[in-house]
Amino acid sequence: MALSDLLYPDNPKRKQELINLHQELLDCMSANFHATNELAGVLNKHLGCTITPIEMRESSTVKENCEIIIQVMSEIQHQVQKIDSDMKEKLEPVLYQKLYDIKEPELEKIAIAQRVFSIIFGEATSTAAMVAIKLLSSNFLTLTVSKLIGLLAAIGASVLGGVSITIIGLGLEMILHAILGAVERSQLLTAVRSYEKHLAEFKAASEKYQRAIHEVTSLVRQQVQ
Repeated sequence: MALSDLLYPDNPKRKQELINLHQELLDCMSANFHATNELAGVLNKHLGCTITPIEMRESSTVKENCEIIIQVMSEIQHQVQKIDSDMKEKLEPVLYQKLYDIKEPELEKIAIAQRVFSIIFGEATSTAAMVAIKLLSSNFLTLTVSKLIGLLAAIGASVLGGVSITIIGLGLEMILHAILGAVERSQLLTAVRSYEKHLAEFKAASEKYQRAIHEVTSLVRQQVQ
């Protein structure tokens, strides 16, 4: 009798669910890697950052890939926080507060940011200032990225975090054999259900993250045209 038959004797559909779960995670993570590289490219080009592009490693585990993207997201957080610190240091308090005032016109905020970048870089484009304002005045840093980092860490630490990305396409039996060393067979279904909850939250947070980045990159393309 197959291992999956022992685990899911009454529900044949359940056999495919674990494979689908991994595929959803893989697709979601791949989209996040792409979006993160897009944002890193914008920050490197327009704000003088030096963030190294990343790629998924198929020979590594889910956890290791989570750690790769967490590291770059944390670097993006650090860079945006540095921009905020520069703004606070070089602007009068009244002007600095305007950057976060939702009633303040965005063009005025961009003009203020451009003034600071001109001091830092010697010259500055309106595109650079626009990118900075989009990242500073939205909830991108405080909510979107922080939420996603937390979920990535939870997925990496879960029972399925130790599974290699390459196993995903090899079938249910391979996945189950790969994770049975981490938990007792009787605990596996509970662990998978918990993982499903993590994935549902992860997908929702990822969509917000990707939309926020798409908004920034779309505006950059419009500025360049």
